[in-house]
Amino acid sequence: MRRTALAALSLSTALLPLSTANSAPAKGTPTPEVTAATVNAFARAANTLFTDRTTALVEDSPPGRTASKTTGAPGAVRLAAAAAKTEAAALASLHDTRTRLAETGEAYTGSDTEVTVDSVQVRGRTATAQVTEDSTLTYAKIRGDEPDTTAFVAHHELIFAAAPDGTWQLTGERLTDQGPRPLNAPVQMAAPAVPGAARPGDVIDAPRAAITYPAPARAKNLGTGARYKYAAMATYAEKHWKYYNSAYRQYGGDGGDCTNFLSQALYAGGWKQVTKAGSEYGTWYSKASGESLTWIGVNEWSWFTQTARRTTPLANAYQMEIGDVLQLDFDKNGSKEHSMLTTYRSASGVPYLTYHSADTYRRSLTSLIAANPKAAYYAYRS
Repeated sequence: MRRTALAALSLSTALLPLSTANSAPAKGTPTPEVTAATVNAFARAANTLFTDRTTALVEDSPPGRTASKTTGAPGAVRLAAAAAKTEAAALASLHDTRTRLAETGEAYTGSDTEVTVDSVQVRGRTATAQVTEDSTLTYAKIRGDEPDTTAFVAHHELIFAAAPDGTWQLTGERLTDQGPRPLNAPVQMAAPAVPGAARPGDVIDAPRAAITYPAPARAKNLGTGARYKYAAMATYAEKHWKYYNSAYRQYGGDGGDCTNFLSQALYAGGWKQVTKAGSEYGTWYSKASGESLTWIGVNEWSWFTQTARRTTPLANAYQMEIGDVLQLDFDKNGSKEHSMLTTYRSASGVPYLTYHSADTYRRSLTSLIAANPKAAYYAYRS
């Protein structure tokens, strides 16, 4: 397994359990200074954290960790007791995910993780670091038709607290991206309940799709006589999944960029924009003045494409071919929250999805189902 120099550190040397006896600073303890060396220590700690999570999807045994109260190497970031307990549960969840995927015929032979610290803010004795994780996993060739790799870019917020002896402890971490949780995130069994989107009475909504494998064949014309240029859709998505197209606005901080990115790919494959229509959800466009709600909104895109017959629903998500679309409703409240495009399909009938928020390349439908077992799935033939 290839790792970067920072990622090669184990939790036993980069994230050390903090002795709670030293958690309260003495009166007059100076506020710690965050230097370049401190930021580097934060980066090493984050790299270790996410590398160990990714490794849990590859290796049989958990990555090396220590439960002893030790001072460790100079500059090492310690792992707070509560955070250590949370991380142990996360790794156990990921090993369970690995087992479930293996039962369905999916596994990984290697991984690579790199972490960049984007910013650090210090308030008193607490430091908040915004970090970017860039991870790649190599698919095992179990059936022989898997793509070579899957990859994702995820953004996290890490909280560090200063101890009286001048060292730092990692006390918490949260994902700041919207959309499906990254491949190396522990399974979230119950998504937070949110109100569903109200569907207008003059639009057609899509039915849910089954997620059983294998699915009955639903052939799609991908040749020269196809309705659209499906290969061009996949090429666009795989070119810009990580490096955004500057010709378009981004909506990462305004509800997620997933449907905006999907619409760009569909447009690249021949979908025609509609700038005027007699109904609120009858347009679909991106222009200098802005985008239609149907271009950037998950539910609005579905309402437009179904009502205008741009898409037809698929009975089973495993029927998706290149250029087909998958949407997820994480809490099954009738309101879809995420859109993604099929950019690869194995000969054995497994679709692989590419999407924004969090930016992901060729993630299998199988792994999405394993990580989101309580979601509702909607599949569209484009």
